[in-house]
Amino acid sequence: MSELTINNVTVRTSDKIVVDGASLTIKSGEIHVLMGPNGSGKSSLLNAIMGHPKYEIRGGSVMLDGEDITTLATEKKARAGIFLSLQHLPEIAGVTLTNFLFRAHKSMKPESEVTPLEFFKLMEAKAKEFGIDPSYLRKHLNAGLSGGEKKQSEVLQLLALEPKFALLDEIDSGVDIDALKRVFAVISALRDRGMGFLLVTHYSKLLEHITPDAVTVIKEGRVVASGKGELVEKIAKEGFESLI
Repeated sequence: MSELTINNVTVRTSDKIVVDGASLTIKSGEIHVLMGPNGSGKSSLLNAIMGHPKYEIRGGSVMLDGEDITTLATEKKARAGIFLSLQHLPEIAGVTLTNFLFRAHKSMKPESEVTPLEFFKLMEAKAKEFGIDPSYLRKHLNAGLSGGEKKQSEVLQLLALEPKFALLDEIDSGVDIDALKRVFAVISALRDRGMGFLLVTHYSKLLEHITPDAVTVIKEGRVVASGKGELVEKIAKEGFESLI
C-alpha cells in the first residue's frame, strides 16, 4: 500500500506565505477532500506538492512511500506516481490528446511495446467503458473544449497513466450533471483499483457522487478542521465560518 504524506508544509509565493504548516496523509484507495474559502491556499498547496516553480516549500516535507520527494523535479514526481490536474488547463493546439497520452505513457513506461494504434484502441475502449465520447482522443489538447469536456479529458489521462495519487483541483467545477457522473464514475473505479485522491472542492454536492475517507478544511493557509463526510454537510449548512 502506498502513502502520500504532507508533513507540516509551509509554502511561499511572491514573498507571501500562502500555506502555513499544513499536514495530511492519503493512502492507496482513499479519497481525501480539501476544502476552504477562496484564497485559503488549497490550489497553492497542490501546486507546491507537484513542484510548480511559482511556489516554494519553505518548511516541512512531502513523503511518498517513506521517501522524501519534496525537492524532486516535477517530472520525477510524475514518474514516481503523482498526478496533478490544474484548475485552469493550458490549451495546446496541434497536439491531439492521444498523441500527448501516448508520449506520456512511453515516458512513464519506456519498456512498453504497445504501438500508437494499439494505444488508441485501448484508450477508445476505456472511454466507452465510462460513457466518455471517444472523439476527445482525436481533439487537440484542451483546445476549444468546454469546462466539462476538459474534465472528462483529464480523467482519460488518469485512465491512461494510472498514477499512485491524483491531486485534482476543482474537478467538479463548471461541469454539468451528466459529465460529473462520468467523471466520478472514473474516480470511483480507480479508487477501487487502489489509486489515492486529494480533491479540492468548494461544493458539498460531491457527497452525491463519492464518500470521502477524510476531509480537511484550511483557511488562510492553516488547517482549521478535519473529519469525514459529516464535516462537508456541516459546511453546507453553516458555512466555513462555523468551523473557525
